[in-house]
Amino acid sequence: MSTSPTLLAMPQTDPSALRERYRTVRQHSERLAVPLSAEDMAAQSMADASPTKWHLGHTAWFFETFLLTPGLPGYQPFDPAFGYLFNSYYEAVGPRQPRPQRGMLTRPAVEQVLAYRKHVDAHMARLLQGPLDEQQQALIELGLQHEQQHQELILMDILHLFSLSPLAPAYSAAWPKDSAGRRGRYRAHGGGLLDIGHEGGGFAFDNEGPRHRQWLEPFEICDRLVTNGQWLEFIAAGGYRNPALWLSEGWATVQAQGWEAPLYWRPVAEQRQDIAAGWQVMTLRGLQPLDPNSAVSHVSYFEAAAFAEWAGARLPSEAEWEVAATAGLLEQVDNVAWQWTRSAYAPYPGFRPAAGAVGEYNGKFMVNQLILRGGASVTPPGHSRPSYRNFFPASARWAFSGLRLARDSAGKRQPEPPRGSMSEVPAPREASAEGEGFAAHVLAALNTRPRQLSPKYFYDEAGSLLFEAICRTAEYYPTRAEMALLRGCVGEMAALIPEGAALVEFGSGASEKTRLLLDAAPQLGAYVPIDICREALAGACEQLRQAYPALQLAPLADDFTRALHLPAQVARLPRVGFFPGSTLGNFTAEQAAAFLRGARRLLGRDAVFIIGVDLVKDPAILRAAYDDAEQVTARFNKNLLVRMNRELGANFNLEHFHHEARWNAVEQRIEMHLVSACEQQVTVHGQAFTFAQGETLHTENCHKFTPASFTALAARGGWKVSHQWVSEAPEVALFCLR
Repeated sequence: MSTSPTLLAMPQTDPSALRERYRTVRQHSERLAVPLSAEDMAAQSMADASPTKWHLGHTAWFFETFLLTPGLPGYQPFDPAFGYLFNSYYEAVGPRQPRPQRGMLTRPAVEQVLAYRKHVDAHMARLLQGPLDEQQQALIELGLQHEQQHQELILMDILHLFSLSPLAPAYSAAWPKDSAGRRGRYRAHGGGLLDIGHEGGGFAFDNEGPRHRQWLEPFEICDRLVTNGQWLEFIAAGGYRNPALWLSEGWATVQAQGWEAPLYWRPVAEQRQDIAAGWQVMTLRGLQPLDPNSAVSHVSYFEAAAFAEWAGARLPSEAEWEVAATAGLLEQVDNVAWQWTRSAYAPYPGFRPAAGAVGEYNGKFMVNQLILRGGASVTPPGHSRPSYRNFFPASARWAFSGLRLARDSAGKRQPEPPRGSMSEVPAPREASAEGEGFAAHVLAALNTRPRQLSPKYFYDEAGSLLFEAICRTAEYYPTRAEMALLRGCVGEMAALIPEGAALVEFGSGASEKTRLLLDAAPQLGAYVPIDICREALAGACEQLRQAYPALQLAPLADDFTRALHLPAQVARLPRVGFFPGSTLGNFTAEQAAAFLRGARRLLGRDAVFIIGVDLVKDPAILRAAYDDAEQVTARFNKNLLVRMNRELGANFNLEHFHHEARWNAVEQRIEMHLVSACEQQVTVHGQAFTFAQGETLHTENCHKFTPASFTALAARGGWKVSHQWVSEAPEVALFCLR
């Protein structure tokens, strides 16, 4: 793990929140050690790993060295010798125990290290009670981020240690299993001159900045990580025996180390390598059967690059990865495995290391390292972010490292065929926002399994009218419930809006709910409705001008999920975002987090964001809301087929498909499907497609939330919940974010 504790940016922190964060992070480190024996915590499995005992001591040493000794009058170190034992790479601080020999530290005992931590925590509690200057606050947050890095390292290092034991012990039998899922599909990005790096606000390490512009050619990137099943195909095709696939140093490493599979794969006795049943994998749960549908992990950059070559693809650059993640194109972003990029670890333009000892880590490692992006299952929640730059040598395999594929856009690709093949042909690329439109998206959806189309295509003229009719059905509660809730709490919301602020509404439509807020907050200086439909936007603004002649209107015709700049008229005004209607539930978790990050950039620092969501409730109520007795929702869903018939020359027989609303308890969402009633063939845009009986076209997801799950999602997007309002049953909620 790239332990690189150097601060780039940190806002002022509430003292009580900082004290609680300190307590929570520090306790988590010690909880990670609970399943381990004293012998486990003292052992060092290789030069690149460290004993758990050392990690616990080093993270206490950081606070003692950089905060307590210089900042707490009268502080006496717990043991002066610990400065030598638990220093890592800080040349400015003094000499240290050589890293490969940390396993020789049989003394101090684990009990003494834990006593050291208690000593440091007790004195930090005193420091945290007093007034803290900006530099001290920044150093405390830096120390906590540094400790979270070591929490990941503890798990990485203990897994490597246990993998060498003939007993193959489990760190925890209750450790969550790796999540499984479908193989990836390529998603397109139009490229261009784009901003890269941390955008300011919140914590970042110095190597994440300065934010700068970088030109990207159009590219395609897989939305999910490469799976174990795909890696089995690579092995079966002779991937580890074909030097043509490997970088020169990588091939030399394969030969020298005898690599035949990812680091923790173990062949089952007498079974061959070309079937999943022939392998087990060492995990924190102990030895487990290999799941072909889970993401491959613990592969080196050399292996990742060879696999990409075999697959006729490449690894993404770190800039491609960052813009794709920010745009919401990626799944499995930061909760499965870190993802190798093809980018060398180098400084951004204008980079300068921070002054002093804490500036030593990042800059001096900018050689012979490759960048990984994202996060892993062992990364502490909330620790990662899209601009995070992890780095390892190309041969490193003990990290929780995987890969996703990328390739140049179709017009840029070399015509040479790939040197290998995968049993699943990659799907046609999905059109970019600027790109190929309805036809390309439909054809891409029909060429993949399972078949799924974006709900944004519901809203042609007929679809918009049908949706208005849905809102009037007896079963569809969200609109009525949110309007009633808004009427009851709009006064409290208005009190949160600064004088002269601009109200920015995402996906404004007819702006009906907005009028309640406009009436309650006369202090608003401007209204910025964002909608992709210029005609609807113009009509709504004309009505608003008549109703609110003194209000400055600054409409923005744009896709609200991709808007980059607000109108110049509101550039100097404080901003309040408004996103009612539970539309956030139509996004995947990754898309929702990306939207929230984008809204934070658009609205700027110190903004307020009011957002509405639907809450989890009895599935019977949910299914009825999306499958009403009058069949209005069914007609709305089938209107997609009508639109395809009209615009794409398709021949869908509406009688051969029926509407179905399903409650997915695992994903906490209602799904809308068009289900084929029989085996049939349809033609769309000149291409023939076969539907099996019971096969579906998945048309919409409507995620439901709990206050806790929404708060966690908001945090991923860089927001914190300050207020919440929940309606009477059936419950919907409005949240105020800051």
